[in-house]
Amino acid sequence: MRLEKIILQNLIHDDNYMRKVIPFLKADYFLDNVDKLVFNHTSDFITKYNALPTKDALVISIQNDKRVGEDEYKNVLDFIDSLAQDTSNSEWLITETEKFCKDKAVYNAILKSISIIDGKDKEHNQDGIPSILQEALGVCFDNNVGHDYIDNSSDRFEYYHRVESRIRFDLDFFNKITNGGLPNKTLNVVLAGTGVGKSLFMCHVAASVLSQNKNVLYITLEMAEERIAERIDANLMNVTLDQLKELTKPLFDNRIEKIKGKTHGKLIIKEYPTASAHVGHFKSLLNELQLKRNFRPDIIVIDYLNICASSRFRAGANVNSYTYIKAIAEELRGLAVEMDVPILSATQTTRGGYGNTDVELTDTSESFGLPATVDFMFALIASEELDQLNQLMVKQLKNRYNDPTMNKRFVIGVDRAKMKLYDLEQSAQKGLSDSGIKLNEDKLDNYDLSNVFKKPSRDFSSIKI
Repeated sequence: MRLEKIILQNLIHDDNYMRKVIPFLKADYFLDNVDKLVFNHTSDFITKYNALPTKDALVISIQNDKRVGEDEYKNVLDFIDSLAQDTSNSEWLITETEKFCKDKAVYNAILKSISIIDGKDKEHNQDGIPSILQEALGVCFDNNVGHDYIDNSSDRFEYYHRVESRIRFDLDFFNKITNGGLPNKTLNVVLAGTGVGKSLFMCHVAASVLSQNKNVLYITLEMAEERIAERIDANLMNVTLDQLKELTKPLFDNRIEKIKGKTHGKLIIKEYPTASAHVGHFKSLLNELQLKRNFRPDIIVIDYLNICASSRFRAGANVNSYTYIKAIAEELRGLAVEMDVPILSATQTTRGGYGNTDVELTDTSESFGLPATVDFMFALIASEELDQLNQLMVKQLKNRYNDPTMNKRFVIGVDRAKMKLYDLEQSAQKGLSDSGIKLNEDKLDNYDLSNVFKKPSRDFSSIKI
């Protein structure tokens, strides 16, 4: 007897089997049209009524399906009539069903890959084939159906007290709002307008992490490798960009030796042409670095997200910017999970958000799907007043690590000549709204709140008709 028939007859006779396998079965796994038709109607019934369908229910459902021809209808009726109750070993059947799902998923992935290679699939790129096959190979029946609040309380307690590995900042407020730094398996994004300081921030973080004896991979799709290295040189050597160019070779080598003596970490900077590299290229780079230099990064910095390519969609395909940028964000976050590292990247503000002193999530350019995907997102805001004080304002936009309403806005110092950021005195934070400072309720009586809910007056006497 065919395995497909055994699967289908158990779907309508064995409630325990049905509930274990129905989330993983797909119509594409059934090649025969009759099998596929019976599965679709069985699946629809289970989804709608959360119960096993009877043979009569399936027959009536197929009778009402106008897409079923007369000859096919007779074949389906005969097939349903032959679905008798099965006596197969339950454990064996579930194991065989899992193997069936995996085999069919791989088979379908190979067919899809061939279609992409032949050019019949106009949306997907050949570079996306490895991820398609990897997804198919990852098909399995997950026995974990959720966290039991009572029975798994001990696991939850251990989770609360587990010391999570994090990449710390050298900026106090960033450590406060992230609960001690960036956790592994996360995507973190800086939002700022052109020239505000996205690359400056990422270069500063790269230099800071290197100083913590950790490995950094800096991928740039905007500036040349030498330009990124120049900024990090200025930061770590504590000299301006102009002074850096005036250093003699012996003096420059001496500064490098001092940096080398202070850290055991490595910093690799890799440049790709704009909009030409995607997660597939980054994985290949990581494999090469592991093999050739025994280098594994503790953090990956990507400058910047919007000018990466997608491994799933072909360049120039008929895909809107929302879907395309969201796909890039999802792929990068998947890379962070796979490599068990935090990824730091950046994105631009919209034209309306440029120069705005109160940037919101809606000011994200090209795709609102980006902030929906990231774990931590904040804006860097500049103004003429802040520039005169050598400061940048930071505003939290999304935060999965801590309460984003606490210290929602704060300012940090910036030395653009040396490509450095630094903490400011607490007095510099005064006057910022949403700073996280709670008002003492006992002192509310001292405030005049009479105008808070006062309706605006409407004086039309000055209007001439």
